[in-house]
Amino acid sequence: MKFLLLRLRVMWRRFRHGEQRQADNRHYTRQVDALMRRANPFSAWQERADWIIDVVHWLRHVPRVSMLDEDGRLRFRQERLHFLLRWLDSNRDLRRVVQATLQKTLREAAGPELFCATGLPHEPAFFSELSEHIVKLALPKPPFEADLSALFTVLFPTPEDAGWLLALDRHSVAQLWKLMADDGIAHNYQQQIDEALIYLATMVLADGISKAFRQKLDPKMPLQATPFMVLRRELETYLYVNPRDEAALRSVRMLIAVCQAQTDRIYAHLDEHGVSVSLVYRVERMRAQLTRMALLTDLRSVIYSNGNGGRQDGQGAGQVQALLGDLIAAHHQRSSVRGLIQRSFSLLARKMVERNADHGERYIARDSKEYRAMLKAAGRGGVITAFTVLGKSMVTALGAARFFEGIFASLNYAVSFMAISAVGGVLATKQPAVTAPVLASKMGQLDTVEGLRALLTEIAQLLRSQAAAVFGNLMGVIPAMLLISGLILLATDAPMMTAEHARASLHSLSVIGPTPLFAAFTGILLWLSSLASGFADNWFALRRLREALAHQRRLVYVLGAMRAERWADWLDRNVAQIAGNVSLGLLLGMTPVLAQFFGLPLDVRHVTLATGSLTAAAGSLGWEVLAAPQFWLAVAGIASIGVLNVGVSFACALTLALRARDVPARIRRLVFRAVLRRFSASPRSFLFPEAAMAAAKSGAQAESDAADTTSGDTRQAGAGQSSDSAPPDRHPGSRHG
Repeated sequence: MKFLLLRLRVMWRRFRHGEQRQADNRHYTRQVDALMRRANPFSAWQERADWIIDVVHWLRHVPRVSMLDEDGRLRFRQERLHFLLRWLDSNRDLRRVVQATLQKTLREAAGPELFCATGLPHEPAFFSELSEHIVKLALPKPPFEADLSALFTVLFPTPEDAGWLLALDRHSVAQLWKLMADDGIAHNYQQQIDEALIYLATMVLADGISKAFRQKLDPKMPLQATPFMVLRRELETYLYVNPRDEAALRSVRMLIAVCQAQTDRIYAHLDEHGVSVSLVYRVERMRAQLTRMALLTDLRSVIYSNGNGGRQDGQGAGQVQALLGDLIAAHHQRSSVRGLIQRSFSLLARKMVERNADHGERYIARDSKEYRAMLKAAGRGGVITAFTVLGKSMVTALGAARFFEGIFASLNYAVSFMAISAVGGVLATKQPAVTAPVLASKMGQLDTVEGLRALLTEIAQLLRSQAAAVFGNLMGVIPAMLLISGLILLATDAPMMTAEHARASLHSLSVIGPTPLFAAFTGILLWLSSLASGFADNWFALRRLREALAHQRRLVYVLGAMRAERWADWLDRNVAQIAGNVSLGLLLGMTPVLAQFFGLPLDVRHVTLATGSLTAAAGSLGWEVLAAPQFWLAVAGIASIGVLNVGVSFACALTLALRARDVPARIRRLVFRAVLRRFSASPRSFLFPEAAMAAAKSGAQAESDAADTTSGDTRQAGAGQSSDSAPPDRHPGSRHG
């Protein structure tokens, strides 16, 4: 009985589907008949192009409300194409009109832009290309006259169209070819492929022999001997002298590969000596052009090796499909503004992350001795920060215009941060932005269970170092601020702050209010200062300012050769720190002023500076302030400021570092779960140093559990890691020594 019911159900479904298919066929017949009757070979080119767009849109159309998956939508489009071809076969008169319209449109579309411009960068510089992308997104497109490249991009507006085109069967491709082309059109487009190859080779040659490229490769090599020059000569020989010569074809392919290897050498040079966004854009453009040349060369070799003229066999049709699919994918990849910025800035971001990681290694306390050293350095930073708070109070008391008050506050902050660096001190909230890249580099090398355990230890040491820096700053700024307040009271017989000003300071630091938001915003500013630091370091290396300063004639005449070289070496080692301190001072001082100018109620809250302000306010109000709820709300606000300053800055820097190093998401989730397990087992190890035996006992079980539960994920994640994530060797005489 059960099998009988199943058979009846299958028969009923077949019956229903047959009715639906007949209804669809009747509906398709009306639509196709209306579309095909609009074909007119005597109309203008733009009208014929609009008709072709409507036909392809009908083929691509899938109902918006549909339960079809990707494969189902693909089959749906193929069924529509098959129906259209069958309908044309059964209506010979309309087929001849459609064929004449299509062939005349393709015959009149002149120029090789379809092959040498579609999906490739056009502008000579990055910002020109970026502005062109933005203009195309913002403004309507003008009508295109006999431009097959523009028509092609309009016909296939989504990246999924490439899959649909590649999935067409051989019989459908042959039918479409007979409908759209003849021997004359095929010969015309073969000539356009040759012109596109010459155009692309000329573009590659213009960049390859430019000064910027030759300085990164071999500036002493004669221009005629460069692979870019040789590629142009060999390509012309292959196209116009020996179009069927296999040896000439192999020579062209080999030279394309050699030129691609030259771009790898340029990337290696940029990675070592500093990154230029403009040069990265030009290298990316050259790589795309060389890839397109390889595709066109493969297609041309298949056409000439078969000797079929305009008739396409299976292999030739497959090559054409592959090329058209690549054109669609490249167009949508290159038309994205986000993709353009990501491609051009990816190497710069990775280089800035690596430079921050180099500077961040010295901020990690790995044992009790280094932990105590970090406390002392942070204590020195806290003492200097107390004088920064005093300077801020003096700037506020001047009553200057808001802009000049911001300028003076920025100078106060910058001088203070420079003084902290000069005495070997540490400012706690500046650490996360330079230590997070260190953690990202370790995550990029995670491939074994032992690597996971080592990473957990590294995370504990890193967070312990942050805690030591915060504790040291607070232990330095509180007594120093109390001492300054007492000296002012003894010298002037008046407190450092008036009672009204002190109460306003307590209220501004209360945890109930905008203090957490301002603290998170300050964390972003701290991260931005680390970006400025990395950018300045990269710019200094890119411009080769160390060598320029060491050999500057006037500087050598004034200081002497030895002293000028030492001064250039010192600036090379400290330019990132100087830029970071100055940029952080400007951000903390001028951001509230600019925000007020635009009517935004934004302010900054730095944990060490806020602690100094709280101490000064409490010292001005006296001991009775300890019994006031506002004081303890401000203390809670200080705690939230410290957590958000460090947390937001660390999160931003870690996110950028992970993206720059292409660390997979599964690695991040794996490490996050392992860290939570270890923290739940031994939270003290993330704040304070432990003896070796105690640390081993408290962390061994947690690490074992984390390793056991994540070992499978680690092996899977490690299999996908690239070998280029290993950090470069550091030598005393190198750039990062």
